[in-house]
Amino acid sequence: MGGSLFTIDGEPCRRQHAKAKSMLSSPRIVASMAAYLCGKVENNLLPLFTRMAIADTSFDMQELMSRLMFDLAATPLFGVDPGLLSPDMPPMDAAVALDMVMEVGFFRLMMPASCWKSMRWLNIGPERKLDTARMVLRELVREMMEKRKITTCHFGHGKEQESVDIISSFLEDPDYANVDLLHAVIISYMLAARDTIATTLTWIFYNLAQNPNIVSIIRNELSPIASRKVAVGVCTPVIFEPEETKSLVYLTATLYETLRLYPPAPVLRKTVAVDDIMPSGHEVHAGDTIFISVHSMGRMEAVWGKDCLDYNPHRWLSDDGNNLRYVPSHKFLAFNSGPRMCLGKDIAVMQMNTVIATTVWNFDVQLVKGQRIQPKPSIILEMENGLIVKLKKREM
Repeated sequence: MGGSLFTIDGEPCRRQHAKAKSMLSSPRIVASMAAYLCGKVENNLLPLFTRMAIADTSFDMQELMSRLMFDLAATPLFGVDPGLLSPDMPPMDAAVALDMVMEVGFFRLMMPASCWKSMRWLNIGPERKLDTARMVLRELVREMMEKRKITTCHFGHGKEQESVDIISSFLEDPDYANVDLLHAVIISYMLAARDTIATTLTWIFYNLAQNPNIVSIIRNELSPIASRKVAVGVCTPVIFEPEETKSLVYLTATLYETLRLYPPAPVLRKTVAVDDIMPSGHEVHAGDTIFISVHSMGRMEAVWGKDCLDYNPHRWLSDDGNNLRYVPSHKFLAFNSGPRMCLGKDIAVMQMNTVIATTVWNFDVQLVKGQRIQPKPSIILEMENGLIVKLKKREM
């Protein structure tokens, strides 16, 4: 990931930031991503969920969300669908490799540099696993670029192709002529677009399965939209499109409440640029490393009040319940803050709200008893053993 937006500062960071912001705010790219999302939910996720419900089969929701988001991250990037959520459920080696990057990243974060550098030199332990993951991810990029070339040759260079192929913008930019830098940017995008959202969706379904009263409120909010889409007595699955979920206040509040208690990036690492005094009065010096536990902040009474450990979406609503309450980003750091604010926040919220609404309206999610839910040692707050659930199709 060296040279990508997550690892640089100064002028190179500002240039990459401006480029990424321009792409992710482009109406054509956003529209294309919304179309991919709806197509993937309608043609892959809903049929798969329906089969699972009919067969009364348990499955790992975390793996399924990982497959879904891998496809939704790679398709607009390359203009090619990897098909990890297709009916045959192909191996997800690249997704596993991305997980390994996050696990080794966490190991490096917590160990002295001399320790992991020695392991890297000796090619042992986590560093050996990272080397294997690197090869898998480079092969993924090569394969997807080859498929992209075939697709481009088949469809030509029309406006439709340009609007869905993010990578074209990098290939046409001389700043990214270096292959290693291009690979770093691609992998960083995949990690940001897949890992954080897939992890959050898993925690959301975990929380909703334990809070049927919250599910009922979400369904009441969805009901007016659903009634316009399906005739009375027809048992067709309902798909909620991004434009329809954008204004759903309680659904978004539920999402934010999950992010408060289960932030996908539980720890932020900052390096001090110049000597300074923090608002708390602590002195910091250039080169110092500061760790911010976003996970702990979300559970602090001094920050969120006496009910800080309660799962309560209402805390995000205005007194009349019709609007979201303003919460400053330095208090709610799930999307980071300041110059490092997540550029894909609006797209991420769009994707998550669409998946949550469609799933919750059409199915009851039930946790399989006896499983142990605990976080994995990783930069991303994944579940160590996944989330095993069953689905029951709702009777409308």
